[in-house]
Amino acid sequence: MAKAAPTPKITLSPSRDIPFDKLFLSQSNVRRVKNGVTIEDLADDIERRGLLHGLNVRPEIDVDGNETGRFEIPAGGRRYSALAILVKRKRMDKTSPVPCVVKSATDPVLAEEDSLAENTHREPLHPLDEFRGMKALHDKGEREQAIAAHFRVTPAVVSQRLKLASVSPKLHEVYAAGDMTLDQLMAFTVSDDHGRQEQLWKQLDHSSNRSPTFIRDKLTEDMVPVSDRRVLFIGLPAYLTAGGTVPTRDLFEPDDGGWLSDPALLDRLVADKLDAEAETIRAEGWKWVEALIDLPYGYDEDCREIDATREPPTEADEARIAELRTEADALEDEWAGKGVVPPEVEARVTAIDVELATLSQGRFTYDAGEQARAGVFVGLEEDGTLYIDRGYVRPEDEPEDEIAEASDDEADALSEGSNDESAGIAVQTDLRNPDGAAVSAPVAADSDDDDDEVIKPLPDRLVAELTASRTAALQDAFAQNPSVAFAAVLHAMVLTTFYQVRTETCLELSVARVYFPFQAPGLRESAAAKAMEERHAGWKARLPRSDKDAWDAIQQLDGADQAALFAHCAAYTVNALWEPVAKHGGGRVSAHGVARRIEHANVLARAIGFDMAATGWRPTVDNYLGRVTKPRILEAVAEGTEPQKAGLIDHLKKGDMAREAERLLADAGWLPEPLRMPEAEPILSIADAPADGEDGKALPAYLGDDGEDDAEDSAYAIAAE
Repeated sequence: MAKAAPTPKITLSPSRDIPFDKLFLSQSNVRRVKNGVTIEDLADDIERRGLLHGLNVRPEIDVDGNETGRFEIPAGGRRYSALAILVKRKRMDKTSPVPCVVKSATDPVLAEEDSLAENTHREPLHPLDEFRGMKALHDKGEREQAIAAHFRVTPAVVSQRLKLASVSPKLHEVYAAGDMTLDQLMAFTVSDDHGRQEQLWKQLDHSSNRSPTFIRDKLTEDMVPVSDRRVLFIGLPAYLTAGGTVPTRDLFEPDDGGWLSDPALLDRLVADKLDAEAETIRAEGWKWVEALIDLPYGYDEDCREIDATREPPTEADEARIAELRTEADALEDEWAGKGVVPPEVEARVTAIDVELATLSQGRFTYDAGEQARAGVFVGLEEDGTLYIDRGYVRPEDEPEDEIAEASDDEADALSEGSNDESAGIAVQTDLRNPDGAAVSAPVAADSDDDDDEVIKPLPDRLVAELTASRTAALQDAFAQNPSVAFAAVLHAMVLTTFYQVRTETCLELSVARVYFPFQAPGLRESAAAKAMEERHAGWKARLPRSDKDAWDAIQQLDGADQAALFAHCAAYTVNALWEPVAKHGGGRVSAHGVARRIEHANVLARAIGFDMAATGWRPTVDNYLGRVTKPRILEAVAEGTEPQKAGLIDHLKKGDMAREAERLLADAGWLPEPLRMPEAEPILSIADAPADGEDGKALPAYLGDDGEDDAEDSAYAIAAE
């Protein structure tokens, strides 16, 4: 059998330098549409670094088949056009030799195919190679601005590329293999700690959430945002001067200035400045100043507010006001109609507004004797400014004669409530829901055994905090329902007057305002608390300063305003708090009294149509998920979403599990037991109740009760469940 002839080896087309004026564009060049870098930019690049690629040319043939000495360019037309610009700029002679690959005029491959192949077979750099390439230039001394100029991008783009190149090489390998997206790689740039980056990526192997947002949150969880009120209060320069490091920035997402990595230093600086501000305020003549970063809801409980006399702005103040208004008008005229206003201009306008508001109020003076026994509460607003509330006298600072009178008035009220509260031994027992099923009664739960698979009762403090949140929201909803408020107060009055009992109501009808000994984080900033505060301030502005004039002022209100004011005052007495009781009795309140209180709170909630989820409450790491055991977290996810989703996070550590559960439950409307409404038989609302009695007026169903109850046969819900 004859041996097959070997495949002939290819011969590459020769290269040669051809004078520029002997070259011309071929009609076989397939590129017709402008795309990519402009010819001018390409000319600038060739002028700086020279021609990196030769041209592909073929000899021109005349009608007789002879070469004319000129060469057409089927591939490389943009480079030729850029060279033509350089000739026109007189940066290159028209006879300068140009490197070319010369193919035969009779080559079997069409010139159009060469043109198409040159542009089709190109493959751009992998992004990782681009990042590393720019880093190599930067490491050799090239400045970011120079690199940006060379490659026709902004310095910000170069900074981003360099930041991406600084991520852990191990994560670069994952990205190059296609197992990580560019967005995920960008998220890792918020940390410079390669070990932390690699550790987090390993943890994500078992997580259902690998989103860039989750990665950023995990890498910055131990840092403080520059937008935090504490940072705004002391100012970033003060933090840096004290030895703090430059904020970590996210170059790919808005970060409000980045994050600070030394919370301990920040807290020390904030404490020092708060103390200094407190001393300045104390120098005004106050007995005490209580300065906190976050004043709690109801911080002024049990305090008496003293009267202040307002003095109008002085001549100096008026002059300053005019000066500030002139400056504000000038800034408005300068930037009116412009798209983007610089941050420093916006900051100045805000500062002017704040100073104008302060000066326009004038000054408030106090009686020297009252001021000497009063004090000031100081906190931080969200924008980092001071919140100063002056003029409060604590009970222990009241004159002795006033204290004696108050004690006499309170003695009878305290004795009236002592009998029913001591009616039995305050032993903590299992509470039951209306269906008769046992639920976990809150008991002391200090165990940190998160790995125990048994669902334990909720901790006492957590139940108290949750019901505090519910009470604040229920108070707000109650205040917006005057008819229910009237009926509730009337009910409490009837119980006291005709039945000598008060455990059937949750209203503290002294009228005594309800305060919260335990508070969930951020309760003072909640929508319900702010609504109550704003409503209170509105009524306070409408009422006279002296209590002697209050009666006449109230008489001048129409029926709707009186009803709304009545509801607002009554709302502060609503007490839906669960609270721990002494195991062996002798406490301020009995377990029976707490249960009856909460049961009636549920009655009010149904009458109002109250729903804790509708108020905006959501389970978070701070207010619930980070405070309970892992089985409780899994139970919440299973109930609020699907059991399968609970199985996706059951392998996580508790902290990660809580954060992932917060994301899964964000829009689920799930509530923990103390915040749920117990199931109950449908009842008519107060407005729809049938007429009863000779006068035909509708009475609430509970006013027809005979007042008797059997504590052993009643079913009570757990902690406002």
